[in-house]
Amino acid sequence: MDTKAVLTKAVLTKAVLAKVRGYADRPWPMLIGGELLAGRTGATMPVVHPGDESVIAEIPLGSAGDVDDAVSPARAASGSWARVPITARAAALAALAEAVQRHGDELAWIDTLDNGSPIGVMRNDYRLAVEQMRYFAGLALQLRGQTLPVPEYDAIDFTLADPFGVVGRLIPFNHPLMFAASRIAAPLLAGNCVVLKPSEQTSLSALRLGELARPILPAGVLNVVTGTGDVVGEHLVAHPDVPRIAFTGSEAVGRRILARAAESPAVKTVTLELGGKNPLLVFADADVSAAVDGALRGMNFRWQGQSCGSTSRLFVQRRLFKRFIAELADRMRSLKIGDPLLDSTDVGPLVSRAHYERVLRFIDLGVKDPNLELVTGGTPADRPGYFVPPTLFAAAGGPHGPLFTEEIFGPVLVAAPFDDYEEAIALANSLPVGLTASVWTTGLHTAMAAARDLAAGYVWVNWSSEHIAGSSFGGVKNSGLGREESLQEIESYTQHKNVYLRF
Repeated sequence: MDTKAVLTKAVLTKAVLAKVRGYADRPWPMLIGGELLAGRTGATMPVVHPGDESVIAEIPLGSAGDVDDAVSPARAASGSWARVPITARAAALAALAEAVQRHGDELAWIDTLDNGSPIGVMRNDYRLAVEQMRYFAGLALQLRGQTLPVPEYDAIDFTLADPFGVVGRLIPFNHPLMFAASRIAAPLLAGNCVVLKPSEQTSLSALRLGELARPILPAGVLNVVTGTGDVVGEHLVAHPDVPRIAFTGSEAVGRRILARAAESPAVKTVTLELGGKNPLLVFADADVSAAVDGALRGMNFRWQGQSCGSTSRLFVQRRLFKRFIAELADRMRSLKIGDPLLDSTDVGPLVSRAHYERVLRFIDLGVKDPNLELVTGGTPADRPGYFVPPTLFAAAGGPHGPLFTEEIFGPVLVAAPFDDYEEAIALANSLPVGLTASVWTTGLHTAMAAARDLAAGYVWVNWSSEHIAGSSFGGVKNSGLGREESLQEIESYTQHKNVYLRF
């Protein structure tokens, strides 16, 4: 299908339309050592718009050699960047945030075309990215060491927070620009240089970010290399001159990254923000209308359930179960599925055909399971593109099968009843992952007890999905290592050096 015909289905401003019509024709170079390059081989891979499966652009298919070419200038620049006063690094980060805000609408359209999430969601993503970058820039003077008491009068002991040098940052497909921009903020502020590897499924906005950063950051400080995970990603993780790795994505890939990093000749520090199969608990005393809203919001249907924090396991106290499921199903049916380029769309397509087929396989397992009832959704839309409607399964007899245990990463919610507090907590904590959890109750005792007892890194009480600026985000158990979105994230990109000094 012709790209221009696809784009004109949406009502765009003339300025934005002129930009997005040119995506298929313009080059999309990587940023390596301050230069915009096609890569050593010149090979490319297609960018497919998931709304209709049309090819909208070609991006570099990076190689291991391209990773080497990016790490080398990053390492060379790391010493001088670390010596730049932290207030000046913060100013550069703030300038990059300003550039992202100035080009925000363009970046939102790029992400919608590349990722498939509705344009309203992608506009919110660039705003969140700007907020996070400015938040980190504002924390510059909070990155500090300690002065320690010593027994000798003529001596002092203190710590310094030194950067690692080069950081490899690997990000997922679900929030392309938001992760690309916000997840480089902490390592850059801490004095590191970054090699950013975006998902091969959604690389356009990261490449555009590289273009915007080029006149702001010194050459080599930020590098953007595109390509597949098994080539570019693995070589970056194993590279001996990249001592610090940070990854956001699935548990399976996180394990592989840990193993690959361990095989490197260099000992590495690795943080992982991995997947979850997150519980949402509704007690009988909850505000039902608010809890239904919370279950809907918690599933992140507006980006097709493609979120590691989605509360995809719903547990409702038994005497409320039937009513709650009925009301939630009605709300799910009211969501408008359609063209992600339209502001009126609530739910767009999944990111790729492979992911679309994976989600449909889980739905098929649910339909064939006699212990599960398909309450709503399930049937893919009869139209081009990777559209799956918000889908709800109920298990009146209790949790059963892979839909309750596997992270589907799509618009599929499963629900089961519980009888009392102890059973609810046991169900919530029954899996080896623990990223987020949500609790709905008007009882203070229940709320505080659940916040204490739930094995999760981020717990909402009478709310869901939202991240508060400055609050640490990350998982327990198999959902990850480390914390992000807070001062802890900046500190994680430094190494403490102790200095004992006698006068």
